[in-house]
Amino acid sequence: MAQVAYEVVDVFTTTRFGGNPLAVIPDAQGLDDALMQRIAAEFGYSETTFVLPPADPQHTARVRIFTPAAEMPFAGHPNVGTAFVLARRGAVFGRLVGEQMSFEERAGLVGVTILHGDGDVTGAAITALRVLEVGPEVTPDLVAACASLAPEEVVATEHPARIVSVGMHFVVAELASRAALARARPNPAQFAEANAAVPLGGGGFALFLYVSTPGAPQQFSARMFAPLDNVIEDPATGSASAALAAYRVALMPEAEADVALTIEQGVDMGRPSQIRLQVRKAKGAVQQVVIGGDCVPVMRGELSV
Repeated sequence: MAQVAYEVVDVFTTTRFGGNPLAVIPDAQGLDDALMQRIAAEFGYSETTFVLPPADPQHTARVRIFTPAAEMPFAGHPNVGTAFVLARRGAVFGRLVGEQMSFEERAGLVGVTILHGDGDVTGAAITALRVLEVGPEVTPDLVAACASLAPEEVVATEHPARIVSVGMHFVVAELASRAALARARPNPAQFAEANAAVPLGGGGFALFLYVSTPGAPQQFSARMFAPLDNVIEDPATGSASAALAAYRVALMPEAEADVALTIEQGVDMGRPSQIRLQVRKAKGAVQQVVIGGDCVPVMRGELSV
């Protein structure tokens, strides 16, 4: 029986037991695909990451991301949390890590910048792998049915509900009020119907609901439901936040912009999170989205495999 070290961190928060928990296996050498999947299911978090030596020695590591049910090509909070763990350890596979990291993943090469405060590692920021992709509109009735809301509570003040992506696809929809956001509840049967009617590709129907903060046009409160992927509600979703931020900046009339946005998530499930985003727009198109946030170590130990 072998012992495999692990660490658990809370991502996109400065408060332990807030944010989105992540399990990280800093040295996954010797673990096969089936065992990785079983370990991810054992932890039961929205994602678990497994760190392996890179194919190209110029890169920091190869990182594999598993939900309790399947492997994912890319996700936001697993990259931020994994970088935080490796930076605090100071080395990976016998090599020192620096302020910049690069992770080989199924979706491509992910660039990472380590964040510091008072001399300590506090978090990380990653750059979205792909440019903004804007997909079809989704009817308010469908969104409302999935979220157990009235159709009139799904609004189009800034944009209609629609599919957007910077790597992973989500349906983003504005709600009429913060109270409506708090009342939202996922209806799995309706999600199954929505998935058949509006397939997103690469995963089940995932719904990212949000409202703007009064008096703060670049601050938002959000919730994410993806029950078909065994995520009833996610406390912090970096990939969805990046897609929303990119889309909102794309809608701005300015051809050139560099915009900082903040998305608060997880409040309604007791795990408050804050995701910081920086979106650069040039010649009328979004060129880059950076997703960043703080992390907090929670526990470490060994798995017997």
